[in-house]
Amino acid sequence: MEDGAARAAAVQKLMAAKAKSGKSFSDIGAETGLTNVYVAQLLRRQAQLKPDTAASLRAAIPALSEELVDLMMQPPFRSYNPEMVHEPAIYRLNEAIMHFGESIKAIINEDFGDGIMSAIDFYCTVDKVKGTDGKDRVVLTFDGKYLPHTEQKAANMMSKLPCKD
Repeated sequence: MEDGAARAAAVQKLMAAKAKSGKSFSDIGAETGLTNVYVAQLLRRQAQLKPDTAASLRAAIPALSEELVDLMMQPPFRSYNPEMVHEPAIYRLNEAIMHFGESIKAIINEDFGDGIMSAIDFYCTVDKVKGTDGKDRVVLTFDGKYLPHTEQKAANMMSKLPCKD
């Protein structure tokens, strides 16, 4: 497992390689077939680079060393800094989810049933559009698999079934 200092050093090198490319997360996403948010997750060590994607990512970011690519292919320690919530953009995202969360949950339950949206089988993008007033607007898309809650019947609990020798 990476410690915080090692992760921070790796992220700094990854972001430096991105900066050297002169490309945005969206540019790299378009070149690799990944979402812009997933590219950011990869470069922040919050997602694992898959072998089939490594070559296209290296082509998009030529300054990525073999050592960094190898590191990116290791399962990351997904976490966050709790101080991050004080950053205004992140604070507003939390505020929006808290403000609209109850209504979003009600619509999920109404349209799908009793369940949740996966954050594992999940896609996310950030896009920029012009509003009807001509001003820039941020569009966040959360595209998560629906996961129904399971009725917990004892007969279906594999750990409680009699063992067969």
